[in-house]
Amino acid sequence: MPFQGAIFDLDGVIVNTVPLHFKAWKKMFGEYGREFTFEDYKNKVDGIPRTNGARAVLTDLSDAELERADAKKQDYFLQFLAQEGIEVYQSSLDLVKELRKKKIKTAVISSSKNCLPILKKAKIDYLFEVIITGADVKIGKPAPDIFLLASKKLALSPQDCIVFEDALLGVEAAKRGHFICIGVDRYQHPQRLAKADLVISDLAQVNLNQLRKMLPIK
Repeated sequence: MPFQGAIFDLDGVIVNTVPLHFKAWKKMFGEYGREFTFEDYKNKVDGIPRTNGARAVLTDLSDAELERADAKKQDYFLQFLAQEGIEVYQSSLDLVKELRKKKIKTAVISSSKNCLPILKKAKIDYLFEVIITGADVKIGKPAPDIFLLASKKLALSPQDCIVFEDALLGVEAAKRGHFICIGVDRYQHPQRLAKADLVISDLAQVNLNQLRKMLPIK
């Protein structure tokens, strides 16, 4: 079958919540006396469930303490979200709308349980037939579960879909699930996403015809 479905990661691909997440992580980790750089963000917490992110840095805490740290980070994120709002990438919306017009199915995924509230606040939830959040899967990235669930909900196989991801662990998850993956490099560091089938800096760089060529008819 030809290209039939597109699965978009939310944070960093559709909306720019990365600055809010980074600020929330940095504030929370600072309370535990941990330095936290943007490199740490990209390599340790970006694109994975929040508890796993907390555990990646706070390696010496008990499960109960990790839960408290996790809850603090969530509170800080929601505070920053309310104060600063959400930036939506217009080029990403343009591509999603183009695909929908051509009857390509669309899904959005996020390891965050804030996925639906963010989509609703940005008023773009109507653009996606399937919405999968971190609450819908038991095992987070780099396991492929979240992408496999999205393709299943779209009633498609992984071989019929293209995943758009900006996170290192997200690209790894997509490839483990046997998806074609386009890495979206927002950090001018494309080699970070080298496992992707194609790396771009913005979704304006691809169109439907190019995507169709990535998934030829079998």
